[in-house]
Amino acid sequence: MLLLGFGLPANAQKMHTTKWESGMLDHRTKVGVWEYYGFTPSKEQVVVQRYDHSAKILLYYRPADAKSYSIQVAPGQWSRRLVDRPPLFIGGDAALAAYTTQLQYPQQAQDRNIQGQVMVGFAIDTLGHATDHRVLRSVGSGCDQEALRVAHTIPDEWIPARLGSRAVPVEYELTLTFRLAQP
Repeated sequence: MLLLGFGLPANAQKMHTTKWESGMLDHRTKVGVWEYYGFTPSKEQVVVQRYDHSAKILLYYRPADAKSYSIQVAPGQWSRRLVDRPPLFIGGDAALAAYTTQLQYPQQAQDRNIQGQVMVGFAIDTLGHATDHRVLRSVGSGCDQEALRVAHTIPDEWIPARLGSRAVPVEYELTLTFRLAQP
């Protein structure tokens, strides 16, 4: 056991707080209950998720506007419906943005002055794993491949959608924007 300063045992746990999250780290691993924050249109900071990383359970999420998803009703059969709880990325939109901001504008698209939004769809199964990534809306010139590359970097840290009391597979749609900087 390591002793620090006054004969006290060393404690590997420490509080970590940012604009987007707050909780305990134990050797750089999130432990215990974490709060994740977002901002309302009026710029008020609010808790959007409370997640227990030790128990791996969602304790709270701030409902957003109702949105329908394609849910798998039978193998290979999908139906668009409202869900009782949408699929959630642990940490909310801010955590998801850490991956989506890794887009690298393809040189071919820049040379051709191509801009637009690529929509990538992927299934989130009942265990929170993302599979079957594909382009739903294309702009071409390398942007589609780059959007797929980024979507594949998102870790399997999804909380599955729920319909009633059961988890259901859904298709999640992620829009990635390619916009050239204006001089």
